[in-house]
This record gives sequence, C-alpha cells and structure tokens, in this order.
Amino acid sequence: MTNTQVPDVRPPRATAASAPPDVSARPSARDRGTRLLATLFLAPTIVGIVVFTVVPIVGSLVLSLFHWNVIDSPKWAGAANYREVFTDSTVLVSFRNTLVFMVLAVALQLLIALTLALAVNGRMPMWLRSVFRSAFFFPLVLSAASISVVMKYLFNQDFGVVNWALGLIGIAPVPWLTSENSAMAAVILVYVWQQFGFSFLLFVGGLNNIPKEIHEAASLDGATGLRKHLHVTLPLLSPTLLVATVVGVINALQVFEQPYVLTDGGPGDSTRTVVMVIYESAFEQLRFGEASAVGVLLFVLIMAVTALQFRLSRRFVHYQ
Repeated sequence: MTNTQVPDVRPPRATAASAPPDVSARPSARDRGTRLLATLFLAPTIVGIVVFTVVPIVGSLVLSLFHWNVIDSPKWAGAANYREVFTDSTVLVSFRNTLVFMVLAVALQLLIALTLALAVNGRMPMWLRSVFRSAFFFPLVLSAASISVVMKYLFNQDFGVVNWALGLIGIAPVPWLTSENSAMAAVILVYVWQQFGFSFLLFVGGLNNIPKEIHEAASLDGATGLRKHLHVTLPLLSPTLLVATVVGVINALQVFEQPYVLTDGGPGDSTRTVVMVIYESAFEQLRFGEASAVGVLLFVLIMAVTALQFRLSRRFVHYQ
C-alpha cells in the first residue's frame, strides 16, 4: 500500500500584509489638517446662517407670542396676536394681494424670460448674444428702491414717458399709480422688468445643456417651431423651470420695495403686501408682536407653496 499525502486545507496564516486594517487607528496629521481646513472654510457660512437665519426665525416665533412696543417690557399674549391677524381686514387683504401678485408676476416673468432665452439661443453672432445677456441681466444688479423711484416718474399720469408714448398712438393717459385697477399692473411690470434677468440666465444655461442631437432628431421626425419647443425643449428644460419657479415664487411672496415706493400700498389697500404690513406694524406702529405673527404666517405660506411645487414637480419634471 502506498502512502497518499493528504493536502493541507487549513486556511493560511494571516500575515502583516493581508491583515485587515485597524479601523480604530487614529487619523494621520494630514487628515486632521484637512478636516480643520474644511471646518475653517465652512465656519463663516455656518455662523452666517445661524446668526442671520436661524436666530431671527426663532426670535420671531417667540416674539409673536408677546405684546411688545420696544419701550415697555414684553407682555405675554399667547395666541392673541394670531387671532388678531385673522380678524384684521388689512392683513387679510395684504395676503390676497400678495398671492395675486405672485401668480401674475411669476407667470409673466417666466414667460418673458423663456421667450427671450429662446430668441437669444437662436442663430446670432456671439458678440450680439453677449450684449443681450448683459443688457437683460443688468436691471437685477440695481437697487429695487432706486429703480422704483425712476419708474414712479415714468408712470406718472401727467408727465410720465409711458403715457406720452401711449399718446403717440392715440391712447388716453392711464392713471397707472392712482387707480385701483391699474396700480397692481404697474407694480407687476416694474417688478418683472427688474427680476426676469435671473430667470433668463437660468434658461439660457438650461438650453445650452440640451444636446443638439435631440433637436436634430426631432427635426428629422418632422417637429418644427412651437411643436418642437412644446414636446422637446420644455420637457428637457423642466428641471431649470422648476428652479426658476421656486425662486420666483419665494421672491414674489416677499415683495416690498416696488409697491412701497410706487404706490405706498394704495390706492386704498389695492397694492399693500404682507411685507409692507410687517414693516408698518413693527416700525411705524411699534407692534412687534403682531408683526412677528404676520411674519411667521408668511414663512409658513412660503414653505407650504414651495412644498407644493416640489410635490407637483414629480409629475412634470423630467431628468435626462
């Protein structure tokens, strides 16, 4: 009988090279330095968010539960400030005006910005395209108050340039800033003129990110003009459209400078917005508790509208 050698099936002995890494080892000096550097870079932003966003929000929420006129000590009010808000006709009208302004201004802003972006993105020299981009974005870098002062003269019923231009084509002078029917329209036009440049740049960037091959394929399939934009461009541009809509809605709900300078909330309360009510209650009437309650409700409204937009975006936004 021959002896057969049984193979050694025991697992190999672990060596230093094959041993698992020690997860409990301390990070190296280089890793600690990288983390410290990252913390130093993030610290100003974090401190800014806490000081200028988190603290004011919490402070407004707490202050909305008190009566305070700066001079006397705060007095506990509980939910009284909120009950007063819901029974104050001026506040309710301001919320209605703000919602109407938001819908009309954002719709007009997106329509103008998208139309101009499609036009600029068409066939034209690069230098001319750069000129249009700068010209359309320029109003956004100007002060809203200074623009409103200039526009107040332009929309003046008696000597304004707008009515003068309308008179050249036989249209009677329009009381832009003194009529309840036209005051909101004037405020919306001034606001959109200044704000559409941001959405315009977003749309230009979004159009440049759409592959040209998709448009060429659509053209080969017979899609042209408006049909191609509706069925090809808009679906591919929907993520950019969502961003522009969310930012536009948030800004429109906080509008203040244009109605304050142009009409001072008038005639009557036809152009009075929520932020104007907050300003008047706090700094003119020294009712900081009531102003904080209105601010908290505006914050809730902004969050609710934004959440609704993201909810609806699941159906209408298409990612490549």
